[in-house]
Amino acid sequence: MEPSKQISLTGRRSQKRRLKSASDNYRGYMATDHNAGERGAESGKLRRWKLLRGRTLLWVHVVPIMLPTAVCNGHLHHHHQKQNNLLKSGICKKNGITKGMKNGVSNGTLYKKTFIEHFEQAPMYVAVLTFLGFGVGTVFGYLRDFMRAWGLEKRNIATEREEQKDFVPLYQDFENFYTRNLYMRIRDNWNRPICSVPGPQFDLMERVTDDYNWTFRFTGRTIKNVINMGSYNYLGFAETDVNALKTVTIELQKYGTGVCSTRQEMGTLDKHVEIEKLVAKFLGVEDAMVFGMGFATNSMNIPALVGKGCLILSDELNHTSLVLGARLSGATIRIFKHNNMQSLENLLRDAIIYGQPRSHRAWRKIIILVEGIYSMEGSIVRLPEIVSLKKKYKAYLYLDEAHSIGAVGATGRGVVEYFGMSPDDVDVLMGTFTKSFGAAGGYLAGKKELVDFLRTHSHSAVYATSMCPAVAEQIIRAMKCLMGLDGTTQGLQRVRQLGRNTRYFRRRLHEMGFIIYGNDDSPVVPLLLYMPGKIGAFARRMLEKNIGVVVVGFPATPITESRARFCVSAAHTREMLDTVLNALDELGDFLRLKYSRYSKSSHPELYEETSHELED
Repeated sequence: MEPSKQISLTGRRSQKRRLKSASDNYRGYMATDHNAGERGAESGKLRRWKLLRGRTLLWVHVVPIMLPTAVCNGHLHHHHQKQNNLLKSGICKKNGITKGMKNGVSNGTLYKKTFIEHFEQAPMYVAVLTFLGFGVGTVFGYLRDFMRAWGLEKRNIATEREEQKDFVPLYQDFENFYTRNLYMRIRDNWNRPICSVPGPQFDLMERVTDDYNWTFRFTGRTIKNVINMGSYNYLGFAETDVNALKTVTIELQKYGTGVCSTRQEMGTLDKHVEIEKLVAKFLGVEDAMVFGMGFATNSMNIPALVGKGCLILSDELNHTSLVLGARLSGATIRIFKHNNMQSLENLLRDAIIYGQPRSHRAWRKIIILVEGIYSMEGSIVRLPEIVSLKKKYKAYLYLDEAHSIGAVGATGRGVVEYFGMSPDDVDVLMGTFTKSFGAAGGYLAGKKELVDFLRTHSHSAVYATSMCPAVAEQIIRAMKCLMGLDGTTQGLQRVRQLGRNTRYFRRRLHEMGFIIYGNDDSPVVPLLLYMPGKIGAFARRMLEKNIGVVVVGFPATPITESRARFCVSAAHTREMLDTVLNALDELGDFLRLKYSRYSKSSHPELYEETSHELED
């Protein structure tokens, strides 16, 4: 036999062994679900998938993927048939924008309500001018760095000591080029000191700069009654009403301000036990555990749940706390496109078939990390589809409801209630008290076995100081109000008012011609500014009209998608919203921010082949 043929046959045998191993791993993984095997035997729906590797054709048994909008009688439709299928399933496209999705799939088994999100692309000239603006800023940045190096311009930045000149720079290198030359020009729009409660209005300490934002000095003047459109005070529980805070005052006098110990030592108080029982009851789960810091709830607990040999599938727009927790865990991380079920399923399928790199062993566990409401896009997770996928492939689901708990759902119970699903469908429920509840800290909730495990292995429980008792009482007060346990319907009224304010604010912005992102029911409303020069101009002009806004730019967002992010609150009156809207209408004309032309989505992957009918 010729050497070349021997190599070819050896390669084919090796491919057969690898694919057979992957198939065995897959069947072994799926065999843990006895009901799945029974369903497959009864329905006869097991398909044979052809895996072509080189010139070798093999057959592998896998569970089929049901695609009502893309599959008919086991055959894939071609791309030109997608539009008709999308229309049949309730997805309406107008000029390239997916305007709405009703029921989500043709038989309505996943979505029980209209699901509408907007991601519109600006005209081409806007993108060109945006890149041009960053280019001009970069050129002048190099010029100013050159002038600073030759002593032609004063150095306002921190510099290394002379005796450390030969060291690797600790805080001064090319990586902060953007900070030196671009961020500093608009730095006055961030970190503004507030001197009142962050309610629907707040007071702002006035400051000025004499050196182009390198340093600031306070004038001693206070800017009163600025309309607050930036705080996460969704339900208006960040308040100073004496009657509302009566119980908080009592607990503060009883316990003081600090616990001075961890939960595993002397830091578990009766207030912590009370709040955990209340959170579990509110969410409809077996048990819950609370933590003193919302960010650490993710970053310090994900490493306790997964580790080496595990696989994390993370949405590309997940919050930094989730990203940090995933990195600290040591698990393998793979990213799927934002809210794209096709991308997620491809990763799940590959993970099951091929297993771990090199060894091809089955993953110890697979966990999907998603958020309820994405804080920079205003979009809502496609929870029904993700739950169907996680059940199909026997993965775990970690749901971060930092922005959605209290903000969506008929009674404020988050996206699980919003989609009419059971809390048992989510393996790990996470949320924070820093937003809708006007307090601090976070929680993890689910099965009692999960919470008992975290009480022993959570880094926060072992090393972090416990939640302040007065903060715990504030959370209890707000949660009881939401549940109606205070004898009133005020909590329910706040949830409904937030929904009305959100839909009104979003609808008016659409009518004015602004490009805004996200779901129609999301109180996070990103308004696209695009050009770097307009970031500072927008925030300064709004403050001149006594309106406080949050502006966000590169590198926190893609370079062409700088934006202002509004957070709607139940505490906002219609008069306040109208004042903001009138100011936006005027400023939108002055700065030419009304880019909406109903052009094709700037995130087409969000709506390409993402509607599946999936077997449980």
